[in-house]
Amino acid sequence: MTDTRNCAQCGIAFQPRREHARFCCVRCRATWSREHTGDPAAEETALWWSVTAMAETIQGLPTVRVWDRPRALAAIGEAVWQVTLVDATLVRHHLDAYDCALAMYGPAQRGLIEQTMAGLRFVRNHIGDEASLARFIRPGPPGSARATITGWKWKPVPEPALTSLAPRARAWETSRYRAYQEQVARRTTGETFGEAAAFVDLAAAHVPSIPVTGTHVSR
Repeated sequence: MTDTRNCAQCGIAFQPRREHARFCCVRCRATWSREHTGDPAAEETALWWSVTAMAETIQGLPTVRVWDRPRALAAIGEAVWQVTLVDATLVRHHLDAYDCALAMYGPAQRGLIEQTMAGLRFVRNHIGDEASLARFIRPGPPGSARATITGWKWKPVPEPALTSLAPRARAWETSRYRAYQEQVARRTTGETFGEAAAFVDLAAAHVPSIPVTGTHVSR
């Protein structure tokens, strides 16, 4: 996928390595942060609360009753929003911490994490209510090993029509769709949320003053 954008600091055109990239180099990102960042302590506190909310949401998934379909889908949707919110915040404002966390994994696992996050961003972009989320979820039959919502699986979905999007946005959304089909579909919600949350928790722990929450999901 070919994509270019202008650096938010120096204005030079560059090819972003990530969807939310705004700067052409570390120096520009650091310079922009010094000039525009508000109270670092307040921002770190806000990030900590976001990470905590994400952990609480995901840790509570196994307790949601499977027969209460609206609540179950709402809980899964909330987990999607929480994970992708923290992920986007880290990429935009704490990319060094994000890269440090990724570097702790081997190449194969690193690719799995990046594709899983991209796949969850695809889900986030296409849900808005219980009906829209239901098309992504395949509940397990009562009494099966998938009798908890962390055992429910993501379903493969048809590629969405993206003709209304600008070329750059269409390219990114297509890549997110492929990531969903390849790394999220057919896996359980517990697997995907557990891996994604553990990674963003680790990345947040590389930000000064942000403790690890130890997010864990029973599968």
